[in-house]
Amino acid sequence: MSSTSRSVVFLIVGLVASPPCQAKDGRSDVFVSFEELETPAGPGAREPNLFVAQDGRTYLSWLEKLDDQFALRFAVAAADRWTKPRTIAHGNDMFVNWADFPSIVAFDDGRLAAHWLKKNGEATYAYDVNVAVSEDGGATWSEPVVPHRDGTKTQHGFASLLPLPGGDLAIFWIDGRNYSAAGEFAAAEEASSDAMALHHATLSRDGVLSDERVLDQRTCTCCQTSAALTGDGAVIAYRDRSAEEIRDIRVLRVGRDGGWLEPAIVSHDGWKISGCPVNGPAVAADGERVAVAWFTAADDLPRAYVAFSDDGGASFGAPIQVDQGFPLGRVDVVLLPDGSAVVSWLEISAAGEEFRIRRVDPQGEPHQVIALAVTRQGRTSGFPRMVRNGDKLYLAWTQSVGAGADASDDRLTVRTGIAKLRPL
Repeated sequence: MSSTSRSVVFLIVGLVASPPCQAKDGRSDVFVSFEELETPAGPGAREPNLFVAQDGRTYLSWLEKLDDQFALRFAVAAADRWTKPRTIAHGNDMFVNWADFPSIVAFDDGRLAAHWLKKNGEATYAYDVNVAVSEDGGATWSEPVVPHRDGTKTQHGFASLLPLPGGDLAIFWIDGRNYSAAGEFAAAEEASSDAMALHHATLSRDGVLSDERVLDQRTCTCCQTSAALTGDGAVIAYRDRSAEEIRDIRVLRVGRDGGWLEPAIVSHDGWKISGCPVNGPAVAADGERVAVAWFTAADDLPRAYVAFSDDGGASFGAPIQVDQGFPLGRVDVVLLPDGSAVVSWLEISAAGEEFRIRRVDPQGEPHQVIALAVTRQGRTSGFPRMVRNGDKLYLAWTQSVGAGADASDDRLTVRTGIAKLRPL
């Protein structure tokens, strides 16, 4: 298939454990049309991310191999096409990892912020979070700021950026300053006396760092974080790690007085695992409505779930299973105006690893499962992303190119699509 813009026939997948759920009119109950957009990314691109600004613009970021360097690039959706890509940062010292990916976000006043990872030592997992801001739509970028000021040559990553009302930027990341002096994942994962921690800092409108603090002293080593803004303030979802190696999903939120509240568990899965599953949660919020999607393999049964909250994340309803029996996780979630959510995940099928989505009601009513793309098995398939912009759903994923494609840099690219949501 060519990379030019074209309509794509999508596959409606029947439920495995129950009869297929059909929409009343026999079509998708998520969207009325889906079109793959011409990708702005070149060969060797990977790790896409998406963000919708208050002004209605949709931003796509990704990493791309340019000669002997990597570059963080971005494009903006305009008339259902991507603009010419611009480069945010580049270098041969970027830390590039299939699970720890950069991002771009936009403030209400049009400023942009982006983050990427930069090596800070010789150890395999010694790297820093770098954050830069643009005042001119991405034409130029500030010198990067490192939100953590410990100076240790250890792991700092899995960051989430959240623009706040008033122009400040909340930054969350998983911090390894107390995890291992060498910053080595394999050695540190065997240790029981130290742990990764969830950290937070604020970057002001004037570029001043403040409020660096530890939000949770013991978290999973390498699972992504995800942040959203509720009516009361920030909410951050992450995978916790107890002393007994139970690694379930928790959320932290800001109270109405502006202070951080105690972590709340989303679901008592009881997943006990001695190593990091590299499978973080996703959170979406709209006022007091919050949805969290996540993967678990508790009791050796892989499952992908979503749970809803109507009190800003203080409590959650029963988890609702969205997969069909063979999920790999790597979830994302968006909320729809009627209170339902669309959840995405990867699932193993006879065709390969399928990028699937499904609409879910808070009451748990099953809806159709739609397979949007088949990605290559393994880590190169990365973490597909999606966002909602009005009545459109933008999606992005990493794809191996060509028949018999391997995982080499020049056989990967970022693909994107746009779905017109069905009126609810």
